[in-house]
Amino acid sequence: MARDQIDMTPIETRDELVAWFEAGNKPKAQFRVGTEHEKFVFTVDGHKPVPYAGPRGIRALLEGMHGLLGWEPIMEGDNIIGMFDVTHGGAISLEPGGQFELSGAPVENVHQTASELMAHLAQVREVAKPLGIGFLGMGMTPNWSRADMPTMPKGRYKIMTNYMPKVGKYGLDMMYRTCTVQANLDFSSEADMVKKLRVSLALQPVATALFANSPFTEGKPNGFLSFRSQIWTDTDNNRAGMLPWAFEDGMGFERYTDYALGVPMYFVKRGDSYIDVSGKSFKDFFAGKLDALPGERPTISDWANHLSTIFPEVRLKRYLEMRGADGGPWRRLPSFSAYWVGLLYDDDALNSCWDMVKGWSAEQRQKLRDDVPVRGFRAEIGNSNVLTLAQETLRLAARGLARRKQFDRNGRDETRYLRPLEESVARGITPAEELLEKYFNEWNSSVEPIFDEYAY
Repeated sequence: MARDQIDMTPIETRDELVAWFEAGNKPKAQFRVGTEHEKFVFTVDGHKPVPYAGPRGIRALLEGMHGLLGWEPIMEGDNIIGMFDVTHGGAISLEPGGQFELSGAPVENVHQTASELMAHLAQVREVAKPLGIGFLGMGMTPNWSRADMPTMPKGRYKIMTNYMPKVGKYGLDMMYRTCTVQANLDFSSEADMVKKLRVSLALQPVATALFANSPFTEGKPNGFLSFRSQIWTDTDNNRAGMLPWAFEDGMGFERYTDYALGVPMYFVKRGDSYIDVSGKSFKDFFAGKLDALPGERPTISDWANHLSTIFPEVRLKRYLEMRGADGGPWRRLPSFSAYWVGLLYDDDALNSCWDMVKGWSAEQRQKLRDDVPVRGFRAEIGNSNVLTLAQETLRLAARGLARRKQFDRNGRDETRYLRPLEESVARGITPAEELLEKYFNEWNSSVEPIFDEYAY
């Protein structure tokens, strides 16, 4: 989850909201990539979730990280809930069930994102080891129940926890029991944003299949390859999904602004307190119609915070956020950024992708999105299947990355980060199917070995 924004400039007109997005336009030379990833925190002894408080809790982990890194602590009341790197822009934050998130700094290439991930892993290990804490990269906790999950002392999560069961079946599972990896990418203009948004929305199910890694719930196969992706189909459909209107004529910053204005809010933050306004839309707020804040008008911060509570498959902020992937093993995390950088930052690759998807109807895109959590590479669209789409897009991504000519100090380009994905495609199976093979064979129908074999 993003850090709450602080800019108390009152908003007078809808145009200012549109301008907020437009300020994200950047010349191509300034394009960056940011990688965010979440991981489950578990006790090495007994593989249990880790509570916030206590000598071996998440607060102790955060305090240790603060001592090690010296980043600015993010406090809520007396509790440390994250840290911010003032110099480079990275942050560490907590998800509702104690999932530990690194929001990476915006960097120039995938080598830097991979180095940042390696450094972060080394740092958290150093602090976690004496606490008896381990980290697991999966899309959903393989064995813990909802009741097992601890809660973190964050006001926004309390409001969301109360609201979620009113609007969907799986909202609490999304909050407390899932982990993802995300990539944030830039756009140069409104037209560039629209093209990238459309291509990445259409292809998000392909990424979901490539990273599908949540086949277990409470210790048993759940019938899905990406149950995390399935969870999003019944979390809160007012703020999730494939944004079919983004493919209609007239799409742009204004259209997204109007969509966001209509999305129900969770909270308004004033000082250190979160005011529950759940169910009211931002449009109501604009009109001064919030019962909790009668007559009050929103600020730029309120808008930025509200946008961070909208969860479509691709999210627009002042950059585009790819949201389709399950958390996974360490070496696959840079792969996610490499895939999208290769497809979206190279004009030839982007145009080829648009040619690939532009003929798909909204119904076809939706059906693909609905089928992938169960069928993975076997899901079909038109006369193609996802395995073929994965092969084609990986070829395009590799060419796009090669043309970028971004070399590490050993002279290697960014294509090497696609290798884990190319291996999956060569085998024709998703990471989830690899886990299921092990579960039914050498693991003797137990998920416990995951905590040894797949821990970071």
